[in-house]
Amino acid sequence: MSMSIVTNVNSLIAQENLRVNNEFQSRTIQRLTSGYRINSSGDDAAGLAVANKFRSDVAELQQGIRNANDGISTLQIIDGGLNNISKMLDRLKTLATQSASATFSGNRTTLNNEYQALLTEIDRQAANIGLGTGSYGGRYNANISVYVGGGGDTQANSKVSIDLSGSTNRVDAAGLGLSGTSIAAGGATELSVSNDLSTGTTFLSGSTSQDFTFRIARQGMPATDITVTVTGDSDGITGNDVVTQLNNALSSYGISASLSTNGKLQFSGSTAFTMNVASATGTNPIVSGAGTLTNTSMYRLSGAASYVALSTNSETVQFKVGSQSVSVTLNSSNGGTLQAALNTLNNAINGLGIYAVKNAAGTGVEFQSAANFQYQLDADATQGVFAGQTDVTSWTDAPTTPSAGGGVTSAAEAAITKITTAVANLGLVQGKVGTAQNKLQYSIQLAQSQVASFSAAESRIRDADVAAEAANLTKAQVMQQASLAAMAQANSAPQSVLALLRG
Repeated sequence: MSMSIVTNVNSLIAQENLRVNNEFQSRTIQRLTSGYRINSSGDDAAGLAVANKFRSDVAELQQGIRNANDGISTLQIIDGGLNNISKMLDRLKTLATQSASATFSGNRTTLNNEYQALLTEIDRQAANIGLGTGSYGGRYNANISVYVGGGGDTQANSKVSIDLSGSTNRVDAAGLGLSGTSIAAGGATELSVSNDLSTGTTFLSGSTSQDFTFRIARQGMPATDITVTVTGDSDGITGNDVVTQLNNALSSYGISASLSTNGKLQFSGSTAFTMNVASATGTNPIVSGAGTLTNTSMYRLSGAASYVALSTNSETVQFKVGSQSVSVTLNSSNGGTLQAALNTLNNAINGLGIYAVKNAAGTGVEFQSAANFQYQLDADATQGVFAGQTDVTSWTDAPTTPSAGGGVTSAAEAAITKITTAVANLGLVQGKVGTAQNKLQYSIQLAQSQVASFSAAESRIRDADVAAEAANLTKAQVMQQASLAAMAQANSAPQSVLALLRG
C-alpha cells in the first residue's frame, strides 16, 4: 500500500464511522428521552401508519365511552320520570276505584278535579323527560343512536340504537290512552244513529269520507268548532280504524271516542261539547244520514234553539256553584253575534266550571258543567240566548242532569280499564329504557377493553424498549470514544512520512 500525505483514507473512514456512531447515540438518546421508538416517519414508516390507526381508534373509543355515559345519564333521567308517572297512575286508579263504588257518598266532581289535574301533570312530566309531544316535549320519542365506536369499517356496528319512537312509546295522557277519561258522574254518550261498527264490516269504501263537527269549549280556549273528517280507502276501514282516526284528532281536546256494547260510536270526556255528523255518500257510511249528539255526562241548560242577535235590548243570566255566583249581561256590544255572546259568557263563567257551547245544530247556546249548578234568568222576549223564554227569578237547578253511559259509576269503570292498559303500556316503555341502559353499559365495557387492547398494540409498535435503548446508549458512547481515539491515530499516521525525508 502506498503512503500519501494528500489523502488520509484511514481518517476519512474514521470520520464516517464517527458520524454513524454519533447518529446512533443521538437516536438512542431521543428514544430514551421521548419514550418512543418511532419519533419520525423515517424511523419506521410502515409501523407508524399502523400505530396511528390504533391511536385514532383509541381516540374514537374514548369519546364513545363518554357518549355512552351521557346516554346512560339521559336514560336514568327518563327512567326516574317513568317511575314518577307510574306512581301517578297508581293514584289515578285509586281515585277511579273510589268513584266506581255506587256507595260513594262524596262529591265525584272533587275526585275528578284531582284526576284531571294528574292527567295534566302526566303530560307535563312526559314532556320534561322527552316522551311527550312537540319538538321539545317529544325529543326522545325517536330512534336514538349513541355512537360508541369500535366497529371498524362497519359504522353501524359502532352505534347503539334505542328505539323509543312512535305513539306507543309516548307516556303522556294521550300516549297512554287516558285522554278524555273522567271519573265524574255519567259516562260515554252513544251516537244512536251510528251503524254497528263491531261486525267486521268495512266502512267508507271507495275513499269516501264523513265529517264530524264538534262544538267545544274548555278552560283557556274560546268556544270553537272542530271538524274531524274520517276518511276511508279503496277497501274500506274497520270500526277500530274509525275510532283511531277520531281519537287522533280529538285527544288533545279531552274527548275520547270508543265503541259501545252495541258496537256504535260513543264519545266521552270532561270537555263540554255537542256534535253534528253530516250525511255521507258511498258504500257503508259510519252514520246513515245526519245525526247529533250532546255530552250527556254533564249537567246541562239549553237556551233558545236559535240565537237572536241583541241589537236593542239586553238579557241577564246568573250562575251559581256552591257559594260562588256570576252575573252576565249580554247586549249589542258584547253579544251582537253568536260567537261574541259565547266569548262573553265563557270569560265570565268558566271560573265556575260552566261552559257555553253551540248546540248540536250550531244555531243556539247550551251550558254544560261537570258539577251541578243553579241559574237565574232575566230574558228578553225576542232576542238573545234565551229568546222567547220566561224569566227565572229564583235559583233553579240545572234542568238536565247526567244520565247517559250506563249509570253514575260507568265513567270511573271505563277509566279503570284504561288505567290498567296504561300501566301495562308504561311497563313496556320502562322495559325498553332499562334494556337500553344495559346495552350501553355492555358497550362501555367492550369499548374499555378495546381501548386497552388497541393501546397495547400501539405501544408495541411506537414505544421504545427502555432496557434495550439503555444498552444501546452505553454501546454508542463506547463506540464514539473508540472512533475518536482511532481518528487521532489515523490523523497522526502521515507524520511517519517525515522519517523518510530526514534520511
